[in-house]
Amino acid sequence: MVANLRYKFLFYFIFIVLLACKDNNSDQDHLVFRYNEHSNISSLDPIFAKNLSNIWPCNQLFNGLVQLDDNLNIQPDIATHWEISEDATTYTFHLRKDVYFHKSDLFKNNKTRSVNAKDFEFSLNRLCDIKWASPGSWLAQNVMSYYAESDYVLKIQLKQPFPAFIGTLSMKYCSVVPKEVVNHYGNDFGRNPIGTGPFKFKRWLENTKLVLRKNELYYEKDENGKQLPYLEAVAITFLPDKQSEFLEFAQGNIDFISGLDPSYKDEILTSTGKLRKKYSGEKNIISGAYLNTEYLGFYMDSETSEIQSELLRKAVNYGFDRQKMITFLRNGIGTPAENGFIPKGLPSFNGQKGFTYDLNKAKHYIEEYKKQTGNSSPKITISTNSAYVDLCEYIQRELEKIGMEVRIDLLTPSTLKQEKANGKLDCFRASWIADYPDAENYLSLFYSKNFAPNGPNYMHFKDELFDQWYEQALLETQVENRQALYQKMDSLIIAQAPVIPLYYDQVIRFSGKNIDGLGINPINLLQLKKVKKSK
Repeated sequence: MVANLRYKFLFYFIFIVLLACKDNNSDQDHLVFRYNEHSNISSLDPIFAKNLSNIWPCNQLFNGLVQLDDNLNIQPDIATHWEISEDATTYTFHLRKDVYFHKSDLFKNNKTRSVNAKDFEFSLNRLCDIKWASPGSWLAQNVMSYYAESDYVLKIQLKQPFPAFIGTLSMKYCSVVPKEVVNHYGNDFGRNPIGTGPFKFKRWLENTKLVLRKNELYYEKDENGKQLPYLEAVAITFLPDKQSEFLEFAQGNIDFISGLDPSYKDEILTSTGKLRKKYSGEKNIISGAYLNTEYLGFYMDSETSEIQSELLRKAVNYGFDRQKMITFLRNGIGTPAENGFIPKGLPSFNGQKGFTYDLNKAKHYIEEYKKQTGNSSPKITISTNSAYVDLCEYIQRELEKIGMEVRIDLLTPSTLKQEKANGKLDCFRASWIADYPDAENYLSLFYSKNFAPNGPNYMHFKDELFDQWYEQALLETQVENRQALYQKMDSLIIAQAPVIPLYYDQVIRFSGKNIDGLGINPINLLQLKKVKKSK
């Protein structure tokens, strides 16, 4: 009985507090940016910031040596500048002296302290330490050593030149964290994060709400010398259903949603990708290239004759209209992948000719396949999850027109991921989102030493010339020469067709008319330090 009374009292207390907070904050709502994370957040520790659900809040809490602008150019962050040795293996970073960790009772006098090179040394040690099992530990595979040369100078020595290295340092994995706080909390640091970012951790109510507050000590200022961020707080809710998330956005309870879900795409957008009239007066839409290639992959080690045949793989590539698919199934959001595997948004993308819809060519390759193999009824199975079943059904219908039978195997996302990695699927729907802004990230999917499950080569594609070019590109320090090698590799992939590029995705963001400065970038990184919200 006493326990029940305690629970009732606790419930009413929380309810009254929440109501009070709502009333007290009604006049301050324009200072709070609200969004929903339907995928939940597993940790606020940057070494576990693998998915956007974790990356977005970590980006508000932490900083690294460098950062990316909205055009994916490398910009200084805590490092003011850096030098690279002539052999491109030694990087010397010079740090700012005005960067402070968020306040914590673990610092002297319950205050804070400035960031120094030793903090980066500790943070990199932690990233590499196998006991932490960070999914970002691969970033150090080409690093030979790193050390604090002085309080504000950090040196990193590579085993060999790796031109994309400076870009990898912009990833949240490489954020700086304070040794004394990490050592105190251990595995619970992800629930008690202390960083240097524009916002600091306030409270986290599991599966309900995460609140971040303005960091009064943040070092960055805008072009007029005003301290960032402009907002007082960020509030994140955890509704798991995308349709419910959209309803909250439509009602003005959250300020922003990202992406286009089938549950609401026709409600908010016309077939040409424009806002419907009922929303155009109160909502904004912005879109741009996204470093994400959606594709179908063929498992090249399959014993199935259809998968082994380059003729049949090319027939599939020619056999459906990508532009029509984008228009009718994605409301015009996305670009047909008719130019290879490297997506729009990267400098290495040069619009080279890939596969476009050609019914006659598709039928020709099917007939050639039948003649060579004696198989009069070719068939393939495409494995996918429910989010992409409409795309696969469209391809299924189109390929039937060229005389190919297609079966669709619907799997849960976790099963699809596991069986794809273990070579259990002949043909599978997949996507590749860039970890860092360099085409090497995409071409690594076809390097023979990256066979899954130990790497991202899910197709088990192998070609000696491709491997030679890939290894040559890793050592090439001249940007133009490296991009030329990237394009040669992309052309080889087009010629052998181990994948069917479907479309290059687009970042699409919806926000209220009262939101300014949200911006957009090709890796869909959420930057809130320059966001303003009007009443």
